[in-house]
Order: sequence, then C-alpha cells, then structure tokens
Amino acid sequence: MARMHVMEQSETQAIMSSMHEMLEKRLSVSSLAPCPVEFTASYVAMCATQSCGKCTPCRNGLRMLRHLFNDVLNNRATLETLDLIESTARTVYLSSDCAIGYEAGEVALMAIRGFRDDFEHHVTKHACGFSQHQTVPCVSGCPAGVDIPGYIALVEAGRYTEAVRLIRKDNPLPLVCGLVCEHPCEMHCRRGMVDDPMNIRGLKRYAVDHAGDYRPVIKPATGKRVAVIGGGPAGISCAYYLTLMGHKVKIFEQRAHLGGMLRYGIPNYRLPREQLDSEIQWILDCGIDVELNHSVDGDEMTRLRSEYDAVYLAIGAHADKKLGLPGEDAEGVMSAVQLLRDMGDNNPPDFKGLTVAVVGGGNVAMDVARTSVRLGAEKVIIAYRRRVADMTAQDEEIAGAEAEGCEVMDLHAPKEVVVDESGHVAGLKVEPQIIGGLKRGRPAPRAAEGGDVVVPCDRVIVAIGQDIDSATFEEQGVPCKWGRIVTDPDGAVPGQDGLFSGGDCQSGPATVIRAINAGKVAAGNIDNYLGFNHKIELDVELPPVQFKGKISCARCEMREREASERINDFDIVENGLTDQEAHQEASRCLRCDHFGFGAFRGGRIEQW
Repeated sequence: MARMHVMEQSETQAIMSSMHEMLEKRLSVSSLAPCPVEFTASYVAMCATQSCGKCTPCRNGLRMLRHLFNDVLNNRATLETLDLIESTARTVYLSSDCAIGYEAGEVALMAIRGFRDDFEHHVTKHACGFSQHQTVPCVSGCPAGVDIPGYIALVEAGRYTEAVRLIRKDNPLPLVCGLVCEHPCEMHCRRGMVDDPMNIRGLKRYAVDHAGDYRPVIKPATGKRVAVIGGGPAGISCAYYLTLMGHKVKIFEQRAHLGGMLRYGIPNYRLPREQLDSEIQWILDCGIDVELNHSVDGDEMTRLRSEYDAVYLAIGAHADKKLGLPGEDAEGVMSAVQLLRDMGDNNPPDFKGLTVAVVGGGNVAMDVARTSVRLGAEKVIIAYRRRVADMTAQDEEIAGAEAEGCEVMDLHAPKEVVVDESGHVAGLKVEPQIIGGLKRGRPAPRAAEGGDVVVPCDRVIVAIGQDIDSATFEEQGVPCKWGRIVTDPDGAVPGQDGLFSGGDCQSGPATVIRAINAGKVAAGNIDNYLGFNHKIELDVELPPVQFKGKISCARCEMREREASERINDFDIVENGLTDQEAHQEASRCLRCDHFGFGAFRGGRIEQW
C-alpha cells in the first residue's frame, strides 16, 4: 500500500471551485440597488457556511445573526431585535478567532449602523424603504448616464451616426471618451457574469470612427447670455448643452487652445491633437463664441457677472503639487503639469540621451514617463513609494510604460533631490519601504531596513497630482475649501447668485467623464435658473430586442502598435476594433435594458 498519494481535485471540488468563480463574477458586477437588509442576510448566511465551528462567536454568532435577519425579512422582528443584531454583530466582530468570523461581523455591524432607517422600515412597515429602482448596470456605472445598450444596439445594426447622436445626448465628447475614458461602466457590465465585460469604450470609438456628419437640433434663441470660464471638458460640455437649449454662450479660456487637461494633460499618443481639435470645432460650430488667451482676474470676474445672466466656473486643476523635499528647486526638476503643458503648446523639451526619474504612480506619471521615452530619454525610472498593485494608474497604462522600457521602482519613497555643484539635478535619493496596514483604504508604506539609495539622473519629474488655482476667485468671495470651489449639489455656488461651478476645480482632479457630467448637470440647472425647463430630446428609434441565448463568447480587445515602433513617435498607440470585431463585440450585449433589470423611467430614451 502506498504511503502517500498525489493530490487530485475531486469532481465535487471541481464543481465547488466553478461555483466560487461564478459567485466572484456575480459579486464583481453586483448592482448597488438590492435591498440592503436582504443583501446582508444573504452575505451572513454564506459566511455561516464557511465557519469551521471551532470558536463559539463565529459558530453560534453567525447562526444567530442569520435567524435575526430572517426575522426582520419575515416580519417577525421588533425594534429590540435590531439592537440585538447590533450587539451580536459587535460580539462576533470583536471575539472571533479568524477572518471568517470577524469580517462577517464587521459587515453585519456596518449594515445595521449604516442602514438603520431601512431596517426600522422593514420592522414597522414590513417593506423595504431603500430605493430599489433597477437601473441598467452599465448606465448606472457611467457618470454621464449614457444609454450604453442603446448605442451598442445601433452599432450592431450598422447605424453609426445614430449611435453617436444617442451618445451625444449625454456626452458631447464621444471621440475623446472613445480614446481615453477610464470606462467605469465596464466594471458593472453583466456580461462579466458569463465570460468578459463588454468592450464598451472600443465600441464607442468604432461608432465615432464610422459615423457620418450631422448637426444637432438647437432650440429657439432665449435671449439669455452665459459666460463659461474655462475651456476644458466641463466647460465645453456645459457650453454645448446650454447652446442646444437656445442660450448664447461664450467661453473664456486662459490658454491659446481649448481642451483643458484633454490637451494639456493627455499626450498625443493617447489623444491625437487633430482629433481633439476636430471634436471641439464640431461643438463650437453650434454657435459658441470663444475668447482665447483671456485670464479672468477679480475685475474681469465682476464685469462678467454683471454683463451675463449666469457664469459657469470650470477652471480645472492646472497647478502642480510639490514634494517638499530638499533640492526640489534645483535646475532639472519639473512638474508633470509643466511638461504636459509644454507638449500641448508644441514646445517639447529635449531629453535626448538623458536619464529621467518620474515620481508618482498615477496615470499622469505613466504619461510623462512614456512621453520622456519619446523625447529621447536613454533611461526612464518611475519611483513610487507603494507597490505596483497600489498604483492608481490603469493596468494598461502601467503595462504600456513597462513595454516601452520604463523601469518601475516601487516601494521606494523619494527623500531628496541630489544636486551637483552647479545647482543641477544629479540624482534622486530614495528610501526603501515595506508595505504596512491600511490607511484610508490603501496600504500605507513605512521605512524598511537598509540604507537610502541614490538613483543617478539628469531630470526629475514630479507627478504626484494637481492643485487648483482658485485664489483669485476666493478673493472675490467665492467659497473655497482646500482650494476647491464649494458648490451645492446642483452646481450653484452658495451665496453667489447666478454663479455655478463644476469639474476638477470643484471635485478635485478626476476623470474626463466626471467633468463632462459636471458640465451637463450645470447646464440643466443654469437653464432652470434662467427661468426655463428645456429638455434634450432625441428621435432615434432603437432596433427591436432579440433574445440571443446564452452562448459564451470572449471579449474582443483593441490591439496596440508594437512598443519598438511606437516609442519613436507620438502617433496613436491603440488601434480600433475591426469591422468583424466590432460587430461580434456588439452582438455580445445582453440588453440588460430589456431583459431582467428594469427599463428606464419615463420611456426608453430619458429626457433631462
């Protein structure tokens, strides 16, 4: 008889493993709309099945919580039951031996405290008081609320111009978003339960690339005038929708070109300037006036507010952040904001043969690192104090930088800029780090054993975020907090009649699609402030919905040019979907707007 056997997975274990994978996929795209009481009850019940039974708080406590939650759901509970749930969850959290117990207790405690009103509604009204309006998953994940299933259906039908018209009802910059959007919608895509989420951004780009020209319908002139200060995505979006509503809009832009961070924060290899200019010009041709190279100081702000019926502040976040390290003022140290601004103004620096150290771990850090390679840098090093897994940059941006030869030096915190006798950068001193516990939701590093390391370099580029230059407006009485302009949820600046604000200057540096939504929201509320209630209407008829079965089909990805080729120019890196890929990808859509997840309120195409 053999002493030992090679471990093989049994049929039961294989099935259980598949069930775990399916559960993981389901949770990863879970809607935020389900009843919190029922969701928590289901979670606790699942955790109870994982208990090994060794410690009493977990073994008995989770079973007790399961029964108590069921009492609430089955109308057998009283308000005292809720107190018992909280005390039991707290005991399980504090007393369980392992994560199976205390993590389950923590979730239950979070739920009973965070959703106390809804628990009480269940007890007293025998019904859920939580809003359970089932929005379409991908639409709820899109900050601008674009009708994603609608335009995908139009792409599948070959009606590309109508697809773009549908997108522009909520997002006037589909070309830009088809190239650089961070596509949060894909995180919520129900297709991820079956195989892979839809390539939504790729289909948007395909629609724009194949659409014909058209002109939007503009409502009769209202006689009202609106000034928009700032020509970035928030300002352009606000101007576009106000123009469609019949108001006369003029954009005042501080720089020589419109685009804001689209031009001065995103490199040409991701967002080609000629395509950006084309989309902006299409919007301006709707009848929007522009004044470039126009800075708005205190006196000018007073004039604009007196001459215009409303003013929208969308100045973005274009100021750089400092590391606060010795030697940071040396020659050869520059900010990512300055480098990308120079690139946007067609004034690139010469990095030929130099070693460049980039400090930061976000998308901007990857952008300046990859830009430095294209500017001729011999070596590019990205210094980051956390792990690569903790970087805020998108995975594809990190992979792109590494493919192009950038070296990622994670777990090394910048400590000092080393300066030579002539006052020029000679290196970057970094301190090795070890990852620690969570702080504000992210692992916090601390100094590791071992001495500091000096990275020899000729340039140091600081890419640790942007600040907002709001001092001029704060002096005019505009309320600000930590540099951000303070507004009400509708974008109105409190205490400042007729003044609205939005985008990065209000939220802090964020994504393009969030800035677009800020401009859209402001336009609707400015229209109301001016005494109107215009609707953005659309007459696009969507193709009939057909059930296509449950056949698995993997996602079509957009390919990139070879790294050895693309590092030599600033041409676009990413290739779009082919005709075959786009139509196959569009056919994968489960049409959650029709099957099983509720329809849009107010008709298939909502007005706003």
